[in-house]
Amino acid sequence: MGVSRNSLQADLLGRLEAFAAARLTAGDAVYVGLSGGCDSVVLLHLLSRAGLAGRLAAIHVHHGLSPNADAWADFCSACCQSLGVPLIVRSVNVERNSGHGLEAAARQARYAAFSESLPAGACLLLAQHRGDQAETVLFNLLRGAGVAGAAAMRDERAQGALRLLRPLLDVSRGEIEAYARQYGLRWIDDESNADTRFTRNFLRHEALTAINQRFPNAEVALARAAANFAEASDLLDELAAEDWQRVVDGKTGTETARLVEMRSLSLARLKNLLRWRLRQLGWQVPVAARLDEFSRQLMTAAPDRHPELVLPAGTMRLARGRLHWSALE
Repeated sequence: MGVSRNSLQADLLGRLEAFAAARLTAGDAVYVGLSGGCDSVVLLHLLSRAGLAGRLAAIHVHHGLSPNADAWADFCSACCQSLGVPLIVRSVNVERNSGHGLEAAARQARYAAFSESLPAGACLLLAQHRGDQAETVLFNLLRGAGVAGAAAMRDERAQGALRLLRPLLDVSRGEIEAYARQYGLRWIDDESNADTRFTRNFLRHEALTAINQRFPNAEVALARAAANFAEASDLLDELAAEDWQRVVDGKTGTETARLVEMRSLSLARLKNLLRWRLRQLGWQVPVAARLDEFSRQLMTAAPDRHPELVLPAGTMRLARGRLHWSALE
């Protein structure tokens, strides 16, 4: 027997309302990242019925990468108008020769547009679902990610002055599509989603399809693994915060770390501390090989040696028995 329209609505709406009740306050400005695809259309439809009248809006980022991009923006405008939800449309220029791939460049441009267009403290709700989470776990593991990367997407995290919320991470793509069909919702299909030259599309359409034939519950298992990795990552962050209190020296007017205290840590704890400190500063954590080498230099450097690690956001440098972080101007 199929799931009834009312029971499906009640289930998804109830889960969304519980998520919102746990994370949103009455004063929060709430925005939906609306691509026009099925997932974000369903999320907007659900939120428009979740008691957020007067403080719900949407934002659509026009990447300009497809000949259909203008039509997608028009579709999002019509969709929002039908639901009585205000819409922001922001056009961006995607760097095609960034060296990091078109997917990553588009994502970077999209998140920059969110940060620039929305007010500080706003809550941005995104429609990634359980299948997206499974993809991300697999993608990050194949890149050699550590525990934080294997934790994949969190249901809440900070993005500059914004709060990113992902209320559908425990919802399957099948449930989302069933809801859309039962409510007669329309959506757009980005033709690039079928192009398996893009890594994530390859994982979705080929790798995970093959894995699911042997392991039918692979999506659920990978999402559960992400939750386990997230827990482990949080514990490592707690350990790093404790270690930071042991090594930090604020007497110079800026926070530096005392070398003698850092050398009392194991190499693994030192690397964990450095990764945590870089994330606290909002700096990109370097690849493992570079961080490994710099950490070993800190452990063994003679008094007349001053190892440093130059990163896009600034430099870590050892001087006078203390590790300094100098941001680029």
